Amino acid sequence: MTYNPPILLGRITKLHGFEGAVTIKIEKAFIENLPEMKSVFLEIDGKPVPFFISESDYQGADILRLKFNEYNTSGKISEFIGSRVFLTAGRNTDASAENFDDLSGYKILLSDNKILGAVIGIIKNPGQWLLNVETKKNREILIPLHEDFIISVDNKKKVIKMDLPDGLTEIN
Repeated sequence: MTYNPPILLGRITKLHGFEGAVTIKIEKAFIENLPEMKSVFLEIDGKPVPFFISESDYQGADILRLKFNEYNTSGKISEFIGSRVFLTAGRNTDASAENFDDLSGYKILLSDNKILGAVIGIIKNPGQWLLNVETKKNREILIPLHEDFIISVDNKKKVIKMDLPDGLTEIN
């Protein structure tokens, strides 16, 4: 699977403080024009990994400070220094993408035939839709709704079979 991100927000340049916040040098296009964000993608080992934002502080110029859910120490987040940060992944704009408008209640089945959880909502970002999935362990995770990840959709049984990148479900 290849990830071809269209909207580069910036790059993590350093840690900020000791509570897991990072400083992002944002691209010129976003200076004074930063969109409201609930999540971003970090490129980790060439793959997009969604992260929920718990705190955001725009410092002006080209500096943005972000803190991610469940990353509350500098040790946990330090491995992501230098990672590129994307607003969204490219969304397939063909008509079939519109068929995914209401997937609440669908079960997510992984390629190894294990049930990950159920879709509890869809987040419609401008460039990428995200499935909000509640796992069997009552944890919420975001999964990019991208044709490369979908193996099949069974509307009768309300099951989406997906082949997800390694580590995606553990990281967010």
